[in-house]
Amino acid sequence: MLDAATYTPRLKTLYADTIRAALKEEFGYKNDMMIPKLEKIVLNIGCGAEAVKDSKKAKSAQEDLTAIAGQLAVVTKAKKSIAGFRVREGMPLGAKVTLRGDRMYEFLDRLITVAMPRIRDFRGVSGKSFDGRGNYATGLKEHIVFPEIDFDKVDETWGMDIIIATTANTDAEAKALLKHFNMPFNS
Repeated sequence: MLDAATYTPRLKTLYADTIRAALKEEFGYKNDMMIPKLEKIVLNIGCGAEAVKDSKKAKSAQEDLTAIAGQLAVVTKAKKSIAGFRVREGMPLGAKVTLRGDRMYEFLDRLITVAMPRIRDFRGVSGKSFDGRGNYATGLKEHIVFPEIDFDKVDETWGMDIIIATTANTDAEAKALLKHFNMPFNS
């Protein structure tokens, strides 16, 4: 059994030992505080039309997202009523969770080494999904690629948004950081 007080995630150790030095050399940072690092990872499942018909769908998405993240997910609710979509203000529409610290590194490790290789016809993630300020966004079509989800108990597969926020100032710096974490970019 692992002792929580002495355990450090594998990617956090990798970042401290090798990635920081490699980025400092690659971009010529004069100060260690300039080296980009991961800030947070935000996971989101939007249920959409299914949640409008059945309010239990958002609760199911919350339970699945909690299992994947290892941290309690919160139910997202509609901010405005939209008659065309039959959405009322305050209606549950999905779930989200923000990961920081050790849980963030653990999730990124599981995403890259376990979940992405399980995706059907996977050829890498887009290298163009940066926002211009060093943050990366990608999506999964099915949340069942994570081993925490019991395939037999799933009543519906959800799509999932993954946003990786970094302290990098440019997309090139953020892409270099994620490449050092072995993010499988296709371009």
